[in-house]
Amino acid sequence: MTPHGKTAAKHHHHKVEVRLENLRQFFNSMDPSPFYERDLDPDAERYIVSWAEEFPHDEPVRLVLHVEAPDAAAQQVLVEEAVHNHFANEARLAGLEFRHLLRVGSRSLVIGLGVLAVCLVLSGTLAQDGGTVGNILRQSLLIGGWVAMWHPMQIYLYGWWPLLRRRRTFEKLAGMPVEIRTASHPPAAHPASTP
Repeated sequence: MTPHGKTAAKHHHHKVEVRLENLRQFFNSMDPSPFYERDLDPDAERYIVSWAEEFPHDEPVRLVLHVEAPDAAAQQVLVEEAVHNHFANEARLAGLEFRHLLRVGSRSLVIGLGVLAVCLVLSGTLAQDGGTVGNILRQSLLIGGWVAMWHPMQIYLYGWWPLLRRRRTFEKLAGMPVEIRTASHPPAAHPASTP
C-alpha cells in the first residue's frame, strides 16, 4: 500500500487517495470476518485518519483507492460498506472510551476533593501549633491535597477533547463516499493534481 496524497476539490470536498496493488492490502489479513465486515489494515486506517484530521471537521471527505488489479472496481459497493462498518465501529468504541473517561474523572474528582478537604483540615490544625516541624507538615499536607486533584483536573481540562475529536472524525469517515479507480475504470473527470 502506497500513500498517494490528498487533494481538495471544489466546494471544499477533500479527497484522500491511496494506491494499492490489490484490495487485500487494504484489509487486515488476520481478520477472519466476511469481506464487508473486515477491519482495515492498521497502516491504511492511520493514513486515512491522519489526513481526515487535517481537514476542517464540517467539510466532507472522499476516499479514492487507486488499485492496480483490474477487477477491483466490481468490489466498490462491498469495499465502501466495509469502510463504513469499520469506522462506525471505531466511532462506537471511541464513544465508549469517552464515557468511561468521564466516569473515571467523576470518581477521581470525588476522591480528590475528599483528600483535599482532609488535608486542609489537618493543615489548619497544625497551623495552630506552629513550630518548624508543624510548618513543614502543614505545607506537605497542602501540597498533597492539591496533588490529589491533579488527575481529575487533567481529565476535565485536557483528557476528554482528543477522544471527542477522534469520535467525530470516525463518525465522518463512517459516511464518506468510497471510489475505486483502476486502469480499466478511470475517473469521469480529470483528477486534481496531487501536491
